[in-house]
Order: sequence, then structure tokens, then C-alpha cells
Amino acid sequence: MWISLLSNVCLTGIKLIVGIVFGSQVLVADGIHNAGDIIATATAYSSMRVSGKPPDEDHPYGHGKAEVLGAGIVAFILVLAALYMGCQAVLAFFHPPGEAHLIALFAAIVSLIVKQVLYLYTKRVGQSINSKALMATAYDHLADVYASLAASVGIFLAWIGERADIAWLSYGDPAAGVIVSFLVLRLGFEMARETVDVLMDKSLSPDKIEDILEHLREVKEVKRIDRLRAREHGHYVLVDARVAVLGTLTIQEGHDIIRKIKRKVQDAHPEVDEVLVHLNPWYENE
Repeated sequence: MWISLLSNVCLTGIKLIVGIVFGSQVLVADGIHNAGDIIATATAYSSMRVSGKPPDEDHPYGHGKAEVLGAGIVAFILVLAALYMGCQAVLAFFHPPGEAHLIALFAAIVSLIVKQVLYLYTKRVGQSINSKALMATAYDHLADVYASLAASVGIFLAWIGERADIAWLSYGDPAAGVIVSFLVLRLGFEMARETVDVLMDKSLSPDKIEDILEHLREVKEVKRIDRLRAREHGHYVLVDARVAVLGTLTIQEGHDIIRKIKRKVQDAHPEVDEVLVHLNPWYENE
């Protein structure tokens, strides 16, 4: 997260300075988007610190959803940045096109390379620890990849248009800004949808549910699975299971079966933080 924050600060400064000095609308818009990234990254970092706190009296299930809230704020910032970039790009069509410079193109290409590396790295780390905040930061980097790619193409087309005296190519810069704003807007809405799903306790995917069911069936004492529910709670998963076992077992034997089920599920799925098991009686005549 610190790598992302420092990178965003440096890239914001480079894009804004080069964009303003050389009159590149798409680079200025991308720089402002990067400025929003600084706030987004700081928010994601703060949410990670909160989510790492252990359960307490007021939050017995832990603080995992703090990461989800952080991801939601990042999505909101992306949407705002996309709308701003789109408006600025459209307004640029009503003014004479600025002169395209290779230095602006070089800055956009450097940003593209750096952001692609950051996206791949942050995504890999985020997936390895199942962190919603890190994944949100990774997708924020991906939005910057789109922006930098479109900026590079737009500035290059504008530069070609000036050299070849093709007037419509001179508007490649703001045209790229419109495309960037659309891509970032779509990414922001997708992130917001995922955030709402987690906050609304949406069930895990059918594939993951079926995988957990398979591990429950491997416990020989389990005679029947009556219900299984699983949901994300930030960077970890909570599982609720109702299973039937032989009704003549003692409380101690039932307790041991519950512990066995928990170990079975958590060993197969390290992201599962808690497994709540309810036992129902089962008899031979069933």
C-alpha cells in the first residue's frame, strides 16, 4: 500500500506539471485522476488498519468490513474522477487543440508501464491475503493503465496530426480523454457493485459453496447436510452449517464432530475465519 501511495504522489506531480506546461488535456485529466488515487490509497490503507483489529465487545465478528467500506470509497472516487475527466475532455472539443509534445507522450508511456507493474503486483498480493482494500487499489491502478494507454494513443495521434496536417487527428488528445472517462466510470461502477454485494451479505459463488459441501460430506459422522451458508466479511469468510448426526451421540461426541468439521473446512479454505455448526439429530429409520 505504501508503494502504491508513493507511486501515485510521484506520478500525479509528473502528469500535472507536464500536462499543464505542454497543454495536454488528457494528461492533466489523468493527473487529477491520480490525485484522487492518493486519497483512495490513503483510504484503503486506513481501512486495512481498522480491519486488522481483533474482535471486541461491540464488533464480535471482527472489523473485516472496514476494508469493504474503504473499497466503496475508492469506487466513489473513481466515479467522480471519471465524470470530471469526461466533462473536461468534451469541453476541449470546443477550443482549439493544444500542441502535442513528445515529452507529454513520454510521461504517459512511463505512467503506463509503472501502473501496469503496480496493478499486477498489488493484485497478486491482494489475492494472496484476500484483501478487499488491496484489490480495490489494484483495480484503481488498472483504471490508470486504461487512462495512460488512451493518453499515449491520443497524444501520439495529435502529434501525427500536426506533422501530417490532418486537422481531426489534432483532437486525438481530448478524444482519448472521453474514452478514458468511460473505462474508468465502468470500472468504478463494477467496484461499487461488488462492495454492495459484500455489505448485503451476498452468498459466496456456487462453485465455492459446492467445494465446502464436498468437504462436509467427507466427514463420516455427517449423515445429512440440511443447510449451508457462507458470506464474505471483508478479507475473511464466515460459514454457517446445519448438519445431521446420529441422534444418540453424547454432547461430547457432538462437540468433537463440530471441531472436526471446522478443521476440515478451514484447512481447505484458509480464508474462512469462523465456522458455526448447528447439529440436528438423525436416526437409522430416516
